[in-house]
Amino acid sequence: RRFASAAASRAERAAAARLRLDYRAAAEHFAAAAGMVAGDEREAWRYKAEQASALYDHGREFGDNAALRDAITTYGDALRLAPRERVPLDWAMTQNNLGNALQALGARESGTARLEAAVAAYRAALGEWTREHVPLNWATTQNNLGSALHRLGERESGTARLEEAVAAYRAALEEYTRERVPLDWAMTQNNLGTALWTLGERESGTVRLEEAVAAYRAALEERTRERVPLQWAATQFNLGNTLALLAQRTNDPARMAEAMGCMRGAAEVYREADEGFVRPIAEQRVGEIAAELEWMGGVGGT
Repeated sequence: RRFASAAASRAERAAAARLRLDYRAAAEHFAAAAGMVAGDEREAWRYKAEQASALYDHGREFGDNAALRDAITTYGDALRLAPRERVPLDWAMTQNNLGNALQALGARESGTARLEAAVAAYRAALGEWTREHVPLNWATTQNNLGSALHRLGERESGTARLEEAVAAYRAALEEYTRERVPLDWAMTQNNLGTALWTLGERESGTVRLEEAVAAYRAALEERTRERVPLQWAATQFNLGNTLALLAQRTNDPARMAEAMGCMRGAAEVYREADEGFVRPIAEQRVGEIAAELEWMGGVGGT
């Protein structure tokens, strides 16, 4: 009882550190708490999982790849404390979170090994996080799987991974419905649109691009400028790029004009939010699309 009480006290200190965004300190407190309850696998797993989560947050938010590697190792420790045969849902949660850490690190590396490992972790999680038992968790992992497959598809010359990504996003939307989780539905629609855009860019027709436009327009039904302005701007940016590519392929100035309107809206929000990284990209695209529109005989101007 004394050890359990001491562990709970360290966990409280960890939570306070997390609120200060001191994720490294939080991870150290959770690690200490896990050591204090080593004889109780369930509690030790809980603290180990929290330690890994704090390391993941630090690595993701501060660009610290070493922290992401530590998170991956710590999730591995947590998996040993939550065997599938005894606590299948805890095991599946840990696999999903391990996949997130692997994907975050894999996105920053040039190879594909981490992304392949992330796909394997998500597929493992889906073995227990089934649609029948935990439908929203299943949808979460399907969305995560789609993201990892999309990243892999971007690095490969073929389209098989991208097709798998589209299938995973569409599966997620079967449970991530607009009525139940509107912002998660919109996020997945946006992700689906991006995977379709990547496919459409590699193909000569317009079918995939039209599907991408439909997905982005759906996302904007919930990702409104008033509600989530930066997410609205991100989807407007994606929609603008897709419409511009469609306009080029069909020589349609009306589509190009619509693309410019989308990009201008995105650039305006990024200016208002002082988003230094994406703002110049959006502003540059406004100029490029305006030039394309002028070349087509429409009304350009920046």
